[in-house]
Amino acid sequence: MSLGESFAPVLSAAQTDAGWAYERLYRDLAPVVLGYLRLQGAREPEDLTSEVFLGAFGRLASFRGSEDQFRSWVFTIAYRRLVDERRRGSCRPLAAPAGEAQDREGGDVEADAFVRLGELRVRRLCEAVSPAQRDVLLLRLVAGLTIEQVAELLGKSVGAIKALQCRGVLTLRERLQTECVTI
Repeated sequence: MSLGESFAPVLSAAQTDAGWAYERLYRDLAPVVLGYLRLQGAREPEDLTSEVFLGAFGRLASFRGSEDQFRSWVFTIAYRRLVDERRRGSCRPLAAPAGEAQDREGGDVEADAFVRLGELRVRRLCEAVSPAQRDVLLLRLVAGLTIEQVAELLGKSVGAIKALQCRGVLTLRERLQTECVTI
């Protein structure tokens, strides 16, 4: 999930409109953005991911910074798009209805079942924490942002982010312990 030393030349190529470079940036970061949006309960996470990258790529010429800063910038766009979606009132609850169809390529029913159970478990764990804690934990753990980046994105102090993260982790630990799972 990191381009490492090849980030600067890939970014430079994308800024000069090289299609392969856009694809490389998208392939590197889109799965993580999609996962973040799914866990946040986005109504159409695939569509929202596309919107995030269309927005990012549309303003890519003005971006200056490192790969870590690029990641933070893209997740800032994702977070704001998610907030916009919620403001429009189109966000469904975090837990998807049990009978909701999944657009998965089939083949291995057992593997698909384990994936689905894992997704449901993560969603239930996300429901155990407050929305503010969930925002912090997902931006830290899924997006891989630093505490400072999360603080800037959410408009909170570093201390507030640390407190939200700590309370969220404690809540998850208690929840997992009641389910007889140790972390």
